[in-house]
Amino acid sequence: MQGIQRNADERQQAGLSESTPQPWRGRFPRNEIISLLNVNRPFNLAESTSQDLTLGELLSLPGLEDIRNLKLGYGTSAGSVVLREAIAEGCKVPAEQIITTQGTALGLFLLAFEVCRSGDEAVLATPCFPPSRDCLLGAGVSVREIKLSFEHGYRLDLDQIEASLSPKTKLISIASPQNPAGIQTSSADVEKLLVLMEKRSPDAILFIDETYREATYGDRAALESFAGLDPRIVTGASVSKALGAPGLRTGWLTVADADLRERLAVAKMNTVISGSVLDETLATALLRNREGVLAPRRRLLAAALEELAHWCESEHERIEWVRPDAGALCCLRLRADAFDDVAVARFWDLLPGHDLQLASGAWFGESSRVFRLGFGYLPPVRLGPALSALSTVMDAATA
Repeated sequence: MQGIQRNADERQQAGLSESTPQPWRGRFPRNEIISLLNVNRPFNLAESTSQDLTLGELLSLPGLEDIRNLKLGYGTSAGSVVLREAIAEGCKVPAEQIITTQGTALGLFLLAFEVCRSGDEAVLATPCFPPSRDCLLGAGVSVREIKLSFEHGYRLDLDQIEASLSPKTKLISIASPQNPAGIQTSSADVEKLLVLMEKRSPDAILFIDETYREATYGDRAALESFAGLDPRIVTGASVSKALGAPGLRTGWLTVADADLRERLAVAKMNTVISGSVLDETLATALLRNREGVLAPRRRLLAAALEELAHWCESEHERIEWVRPDAGALCCLRLRADAFDDVAVARFWDLLPGHDLQLASGAWFGESSRVFRLGFGYLPPVRLGPALSALSTVMDAATA
């Protein structure tokens, strides 16, 4: 009964009505991933960030000694010079090629509305972060989805992409590491994709979302950004995931083409004017001290991934998983020989009563039998109990 009441309370908190839902009239498709902003259960395995950085931790970093004197005026259209320099150092491109955005999400929005026009097409690898698709649809772009499969480990399918490219294609959008599975795309595959673009879609740009790139495990170095590989590549990232600061709302695009960069700056001015000078100042200090912040987080991710791997092995008769290459996230699937469709539905219904939260694969363009599990958000002492609670839910769902 407590679980039922909790469900009702959470629906009310999220602004959802108990009455018959009305047809959705929004320009952007409605996706239930919005619930992650409104509900945070004790065993939150849905979030894909590392643990949230605190303001106290951030203010203790070098470079913020004079922040009390910061003037809270407008920021610049491209973002502060010192922030763009800090970003450029990590991406290994000139600072003038950086335009800051309010998280990677604003970058997705700006690209959708500025790169594509009526009648243009975009090619999108799915499953994906929902706004990667929904910003394109909201802009009226025709989207050709390349459905990557659990069975093939969500690896990029170049044959599928080639078959979808045409002269109408203006944007190809992928992520590395991919959301929701944490799978990286190799430099060799990106170079092959660029060759296909030259042949079939010569006017297209390639967007690569690198939001999780620096969320590696233990002492493993992060792969280099694709930003400087080819001028047709635009990359996006933020301080949200690996660095644990989504509340700063600071991201960026790397854009080699000066004309596109200027158009994006004008589009940014017409949507948000500029970035917050406070957020950009804090983000600058965070990026300048990134290695010191990342090192302990990477150790925590490595330990959490191993704990999750042991749990997956113990539950191998009921679940399958794709081990991630990077990021605090991965994809698991309820086995068809252990869960029929009724049991899958029961599984989702039972989660709130056990204080559990998962990200449904359906949000990303996958089956509801698949779910994204975030293993870096909870403190280490709570990950084990959360996984035990997940086993209990599976017991009940198949009883």
